Amino acid sequence: MRKVAVSLALLAALLPFTAAHAYIGPGAGAGTIAVVLGILSSIFLAFVGIVWYPIKRLFKKIRGKPSVAGQSGAAGGGVTPADSRPAPLAAPTEDDDDERVTQ
Repeated sequence: MRKVAVSLALLAALLPFTAAHAYIGPGAGAGTIAVVLGILSSIFLAFVGIVWYPIKRLFKKIRGKPSVAGQSGAAGGGVTPADSRPAPLAAPTEDDDDERVTQ
């Protein structure tokens, strides 16, 4: 199998090249740029997701601040269930009724 592949590669290298006489429009260049930028951004976001966030969480843990991912109560992160309760709403006063607009 290897001899066949080497023979075909050698044959292709020795064949004369001719012009293709084909037109590639501007959309192909824009598509190529978009694909390259998409691949580069996916590599960058993979780096951020795999490397940066665990390091950031470690720094917050060292400084003593609770992490956002660890807000599951006693499971970790230093957040107690009492900390995760919403703040109570203020009771309405008599002045609030005057400011409402009715239709």
